Amino acid sequence: MHTYRKVTEDLYWVGANDRRLALFENIHPIPRGVSYNSYLLLDKKTVLFDTVDWSVCREFLQNVDALLAGRPLDYLVINHLEPDHAASIDEILLRYPKVIVISNEKAFMFMRQFGFGIDDRTEEVQEFDTRSFGKHEVIFVAAPMVHWPEAMVTFDTTNGVLFAADAFGSFGALNGKLFNDEVNFDRDWIDDARRYFTNIVGKYGPHVQAVLKKAGTIDIKIVCPLHGPVWRTDLGYILDKYDKWSRYEPEEKGVLLIYASMYGNTESAANALATALVERGMTNVAMYDVSNTHVSYLISETFRLSHVVLASVTYNLGMYPLIHNYLMDMKALNLQKRTFAIIENGSWACKSGTLIREFLDKELKEITVLNEQLTLNSAMNEMNLPELATLADSIIESMK
Repeated sequence: MHTYRKVTEDLYWVGANDRRLALFENIHPIPRGVSYNSYLLLDKKTVLFDTVDWSVCREFLQNVDALLAGRPLDYLVINHLEPDHAASIDEILLRYPKVIVISNEKAFMFMRQFGFGIDDRTEEVQEFDTRSFGKHEVIFVAAPMVHWPEAMVTFDTTNGVLFAADAFGSFGALNGKLFNDEVNFDRDWIDDARRYFTNIVGKYGPHVQAVLKKAGTIDIKIVCPLHGPVWRTDLGYILDKYDKWSRYEPEEKGVLLIYASMYGNTESAANALATALVERGMTNVAMYDVSNTHVSYLISETFRLSHVVLASVTYNLGMYPLIHNYLMDMKALNLQKRTFAIIENGSWACKSGTLIREFLDKELKEITVLNEQLTLNSAMNEMNLPELATLADSIIESMK
């Protein structure tokens, strides 16, 4: 049975949702599932924009076939070659033997690497080339490293639709609600959108900024991403988020407390600091156990908040391994412009704080590490209270 939705005149969403997949890219948990978006334009020529992951190919093909209603498919535009969008290319080629694939040189190279049978059914475009499909004329705009090197976006100059590839996407199945104004995005979707961007695209902030500058020169009315809701209202909201995330500017003033605690003593100190911060008026405090929280959530929260407190036991004379992994993800994703504070713990050789500070100073850009630090010997006691108060005061002062 087909399930499609009209986006605007002549254009339809023909994608599908996957609620069975546990890990996106076999890394990131997606408890709310994910959508794979594809779009079909019914003009004088019929045009399919991208395909879907193989796991939802059957539903996707039913949608396309129902809308075509016996018409041939003339063109398949591929904006992004990652397999969650390109895996069904061969199936489209088999079912529609006269279809021509439109994409760029690097994308065709990847198609051949993946073994797609495109043969001579290709039409290569370069940046700012245009194509007319009847009354709809599109222009192709390069978007390299957002987040693959071949990525491009396609802009329909007739109706203002931007086919945005992996930009402006989100984790989460659509559940029948295709458009951003059909959901409470700020309540139900922003965390998944942030986690999607920061973990998938976050490393490539400067490249995203370049695309945003190009986007500022065209009159976009609707944004059609390859995951998540279609944006037809309040475009400034998501554009502002992407601008902040890609410049590594925090969304909010607040404190993220990440702790590594083997027997609860370091966690107790983290709780005490959280309490002290709230008593001083900073209520935007989030706390996570690094051992019980997938790092993708930690990265997302690190992009959201301005200050990060790392509380770590000393483990084999080093950092707690999961704290180190979290720091390595920060480095890999190019995190910048944050203020850090440290709580360290150790029963006989307290090294974690020194090692964390060395990593932050050497490996991250444009960060501040507060000199005030809480050092524990096994567990917090009354003697640590002045040091705790000083650290809390220092964090509050650094926010002014």
